Amino acid sequence: MSGPPVTLASKSAARSTILRGAGVSFATEDSGVDEDILKAGLLARGAGPAEVAAALAREKALAVSRMRPGLVIGADQTLDFEGRLHDKPVDLAEAAARLRAMRGRTPALHAAGAVAREGQVLWETLSTAELAMRAFSDSFLAHYLEADAGALLSSVGAYRLEGPGVQLFSEIRGDYFAILGLPLTGLLDLLRQEGVLIP
Repeated sequence: MSGPPVTLASKSAARSTILRGAGVSFATEDSGVDEDILKAGLLARGAGPAEVAAALAREKALAVSRMRPGLVIGADQTLDFEGRLHDKPVDLAEAAARLRAMRGRTPALHAAGAVAREGQVLWETLSTAELAMRAFSDSFLAHYLEADAGALLSSVGAYRLEGPGVQLFSEIRGDYFAILGLPLTGLLDLLRQEGVLIP
């Protein structure tokens, strides 16, 4: 089935894998959005982690939609722990400190998606998941940091549910795909409406 071209405004391998796995044909394009500057401005105005995720997803989609035809998907994800936004850890020491702080607590992940066309937003969504961390031992943490060191710095929470990171949790409440960084089911509905996927 042919429909309008689809572009993912991201070079994220995880988001590409999710979309590809769902059967969506798409190109990728880096949005060029300076996330740090945008984030700093939003936080200075008192925006919370969920609002930051929504704004970043929207801006990424809009930026690429001004350069490319068709539908452009933007996405972003923020970690909300005790009401504060946390970025990806810069090194293993920061990842370890963050995981110790969240041990036995329930941080939230906010995943936002937006679709734009020709500089106009067509669709937006925000999904929040709560991830209850178990009271894991220091020995487990040391083992985990060693086992998944290559991947955990690419996640705001310093874990991947599709890897050993799933062992950090006692309960997970929310949309699995949102936890992976791309709220998918509503997006697929829109792509069907737009003739990209078979209805």
